[in-house]
Amino acid sequence: MAEHTLLADKTGELRMDAAAKAERYGMVTEQIRATLEGERDLLAGMASIVCLLHNAFPYYFWTGFYRRVSERMLLVGPYQGTMGCLWIPFERGVCGAAAREGKTIVVDDVNAFPGHIACDSATASEIVVPVWDAADRLIAVLDVDSTIPAAFDEVDREHLEAIVALLRGKDALPVVTA
Repeated sequence: MAEHTLLADKTGELRMDAAAKAERYGMVTEQIRATLEGERDLLAGMASIVCLLHNAFPYYFWTGFYRRVSERMLLVGPYQGTMGCLWIPFERGVCGAAAREGKTIVVDDVNAFPGHIACDSATASEIVVPVWDAADRLIAVLDVDSTIPAAFDEVDREHLEAIVALLRGKDALPVVTA
C-alpha cells in the first residue's frame, strides 16, 4: 500500500509541463498499483483510483467513474469533486460518447461539444476513458473534468488508459448477509 497520498496544490492551475506531468503520473500509477495489489473488488479499486488521481493533480476538478448499469445507461460511481450527474445515457454527453464509441475522448472546450451535459458549469475541459473487463466488455468510464480549457493531452490519455487497465479482472463482490 502507498505510504502517503500525493497531494497537489489545488489551485486549479495547470502549471505542469509534459515531463512533470508524466513524472507525476508515474508516481501515482505506482501508488495505485501497490494499493490494488491483491484487491479483487472492482468498487474498492475504482474508489482508490479516484482518490489517488484526484489528489495528485491541481487541474483535476471532478474525478470519477460512471458504471455501465444497462445496455445503454451509465450511473455515477465513486467520485471526488462537486455533485456529479447521476444517470447518463449513451446518447448524451462526453461520457455517453466515450461509452458508445468505446474510445477515449479528450474535449478541450466542453461548451463546443454537441450534447455536452453540464453537471457543473465550472467545467471547461474533460477527458473520458472507457473501462473494460477481462472479457473486453465495457463496464464503466473514467471521467476527469477541469476548470481549465484544454487541460488534457496525450500524456493524460496514455497514463489514464494504463491506470484503468489495472481494473481488468476485478469483480463486484456479492453482498454477504449475516
